[in-house]
Amino acid sequence: MDADYPLFRPAGDAALLIEFGAALDLQVNRQVQIFDAWLTREQLPGVLETAPTLRSVLVRFDPLVVDIETLQQRLGEMLARDLWKNDTGSMVVMRWQLPIYYGGDTGDDIAEVATLLGVSVADTIKRHTATAQRVLTLGFAPGFMYTGLLCDDWNFPRLNYVKPSVPAGAISVAVRQTVITSTEIPTGWRTIGRTPFSNFAPSCDPAFLISPGDELCFVAIDEMRYAELTEQQQAGEAILTSERIA
Repeated sequence: MDADYPLFRPAGDAALLIEFGAALDLQVNRQVQIFDAWLTREQLPGVLETAPTLRSVLVRFDPLVVDIETLQQRLGEMLARDLWKNDTGSMVVMRWQLPIYYGGDTGDDIAEVATLLGVSVADTIKRHTATAQRVLTLGFAPGFMYTGLLCDDWNFPRLNYVKPSVPAGAISVAVRQTVITSTEIPTGWRTIGRTPFSNFAPSCDPAFLISPGDELCFVAIDEMRYAELTEQQQAGEAILTSERIA
């Protein structure tokens, strides 16, 4: 972690943002996840909610219980303790097998992505499925997952326009990340496929099966298998396999 970090930034009159780095990398993201888990377990007086992002943690508090100066001092003392940095005791990390139908109507940008990588579509799929990716954060829309980080040559920009809509389960890439929708949304990312899985089940507790810190292994499937798994997902059946890795 950079010597200038973590940084504290007020976020209105009832929230504090703690930044762990100026740019996204896996070490910064892991620090975010570990500190968020630590802070959730500590249950500091006045802290109402925490929200981990790619490189920061938002802490929402009750100003009638604790003022921002006192909270920042307490959090600063916690951050100065080395123990939290290696404490993963409250984190359960799972590795999930996520089926993806690459290409098709939803993945209509896969040929362009292959061109940007300088490889064939088949090799693009092989490369995307080659290694597990960490779930960096959830956000933007319910169950929406940011995963990564992909190799440097996947560091191409988002589109210079916004698609009006992509369906739930759309798999898109840019800036060394993969994003996975659980609802229909607009997007400026290049979409390369679709999964039958949705990470948002509002009638369940918790509503999100996959959490930040988990890992995803992408598994290529064909259109017929995609249709079969979609039916199972819609029927409420579990379609993912997983194993605990931490």
